[in-house]
Amino acid sequence: MLISIGCRLRFTFPQPTPLIAMLNVHHTRFTDLERPDYLVTSPSVPFESYRDGFGNWCTRMVAPAGDFVLSTDGIFRDSGQPDPIAADARQQAVQDLPFESLVFLLGSRYCDTDILSDEAWRRFGNTEPGWARVQAICDFVHEQISFGYHHAKATRSASQTLAEGHGVCRDFAHLAITFCRCMNIPARYCTGYLSDIGERGPYPPGDFAAWMEVFLDGRWWVFDPRNNAPRVARILVARGRDAADVPLTHSFGASTMTAFEVWTTEVESDPESADENRESSPCTPAC
Repeated sequence: MLISIGCRLRFTFPQPTPLIAMLNVHHTRFTDLERPDYLVTSPSVPFESYRDGFGNWCTRMVAPAGDFVLSTDGIFRDSGQPDPIAADARQQAVQDLPFESLVFLLGSRYCDTDILSDEAWRRFGNTEPGWARVQAICDFVHEQISFGYHHAKATRSASQTLAEGHGVCRDFAHLAITFCRCMNIPARYCTGYLSDIGERGPYPPGDFAAWMEVFLDGRWWVFDPRNNAPRVARILVARGRDAADVPLTHSFGASTMTAFEVWTTEVESDPESADENRESSPCTPAC
């Protein structure tokens, strides 16, 4: 399955402003790109790229005053298979976890484990450890929190999401991640593309999505508390402790986003047809 992926972000800057963008497909999926999703700026500016402490590909530049556009446009080859399920995956004891997973047991900016620990053990302490426990957490978050783009709030923590009862996909992910960490299950925040391939319409406007990966039985597994079902063509861009580690863009000064487009569209086997088949929709970024 070939998928046209990309984004176009338009900003206005009152003055030249340093900027970091995190918009390219994650290096673990780079070999699945039939056409690389190179980052392009308009107007053109020099930039340099690097990997952050979580292995994400970041690009730094100085945006000029005035209108400025960041865009990517690639072709991605996907298996067409939904997220894998391993219902018998076991939860490992903390002392048996690999060192690199331990940071994902700790509280972070949006995942306030200290506040939700008692609540987590009260709700999930009697669930079967492992996959069943994580699924119980996702079921609870999916049912308890109502979704709406108008609920977007950049400062909302996991405990606030639970108290308010609403949020966007990043809030669903933060709450589920926090509960998992409270239950001694390493969990990390992921952001990227999520297509509507195979889903019943009408489809929402294009957007980036947030989900989580949890460490069970010696490997990381995808869970999506917002949709709470396996999905096709989930394409990772970045992962970290929570959304504070993986902003799509981070400007070191005042800026205003004036347009936002994201697309994930299945195309014919000929990549040249992607531009003709691509559909994109402007929306307000909420994840």
